[in-house]
Amino acid sequence: MELHQKVEEALKGAMREKNETAKDALRMLLTALKVKEKEIKRQPAEAEILQVVSNLIKQRRDSADQFKAGGRAELAAKEEEEIRVLENFLPPQLSIEELEKMVEEAVSKSGAASIKDMGRVMKLLIPELGGRADGKVVNELVRRKLG
Repeated sequence: MELHQKVEEALKGAMREKNETAKDALRMLLTALKVKEKEIKRQPAEAEILQVVSNLIKQRRDSADQFKAGGRAELAAKEEEEIRVLENFLPPQLSIEELEKMVEEAVSKSGAASIKDMGRVMKLLIPELGGRADGKVVNELVRRKLG
């Protein structure tokens, strides 16, 4: 089943279960996918859908952090619940060991020698990861490797 259809099925299930948080998160995802479709003037490919999901998760994480900093734990908890719903549509995440191996390969392929070459390494890594790792974690591993 196509990822877009899985999202629609999950929305129907959330509506049947009367799960408001899941329903909100899935509607937001479908809206973002429609925006992406209009933007590119065609159905988004699987990789593009995964990118949209990753972006929404990143936005939710940022919002949760801001809510926590502002003392709004209940809103932060809602954002974290939405993250859990959205993460169901991402492929399984890579382990730190697998990421470190991929970072080493990308550094050697790109010939990067210093932190100034980080852009070249990230340009090789990001398409290869395909939503299977958090960008902040990858960024930190590349910085450690080059720094």
